[in-house]
Amino acid sequence: MDEGLFRTVRELITVGLVLILIMLRLDAERFGAAEYDEARQDGKAPSLRGRLAWYFLGIGLIVVIMVIHPDPRTLLFLGPGERIPALLGGLVFGVIGAAQAVVFARIRYHHFRLPNVSSYPGALINAIATAFIDEATYRGVLFGLLITAGVNPSAANLVQAVIYTLSTRLGARGRDRYMLVLTLLIALAGGWLTYATGGIAAAFLGHVITRLAVFICAGHAGQVAQRGREAEDIERRRRTTDGWRVIGSGKSQE
Repeated sequence: MDEGLFRTVRELITVGLVLILIMLRLDAERFGAAEYDEARQDGKAPSLRGRLAWYFLGIGLIVVIMVIHPDPRTLLFLGPGERIPALLGGLVFGVIGAAQAVVFARIRYHHFRLPNVSSYPGALINAIATAFIDEATYRGVLFGLLITAGVNPSAANLVQAVIYTLSTRLGARGRDRYMLVLTLLIALAGGWLTYATGGIAAAFLGHVITRLAVFICAGHAGQVAQRGREAEDIERRRRTTDGWRVIGSGKSQE
């Protein structure tokens, strides 16, 4: 087979694989992974087997792309890039992401909603696996393919960010707009860092730190309930007004 034709075939296979990755991201809710790695409304925790399947499928497809594509590290950004700029950029990204999580928790809840200690290992695995799959798929493969196709880097960054945000389904009815906007900003910042450093390491590091900060401060893996639907809001509505007395209780409620 002609070398040029063989290269084209490998690139077309890569396009097909990244489309499968995007479909997998759209289906994260069914697997109980990514933003959905938390108890459902019925109180049931997501299946561990489902989450692990989602992680392994996503990582496996990315590994296949790295094997099949002619130049994944340079053209698809599937490498760390320039190490020092990537490390510094990722840390700055992470500090900003953590700061916004702290501010959000203080404004929205007036305190930090620290999760149960037992949930930390799962949250750490989910943050790392989700950030890697997201960055490799959107800031890596998709972003790289768009630039290779001749799209202006700024336009390509915007396109991948919009596609990523839509893929998370955080814009659906009933979802809080905070996570929608945060996800879009993570995608745009990650794309900019990826292009500037030549790899996804900076975007990956910042993404992980931001996800963990949101989890620790807001008590959510990524699905922030709308105002009035949080556990604190429901409890506040059920509580007897200060100074009132419940008939038969013999004393006022404090």
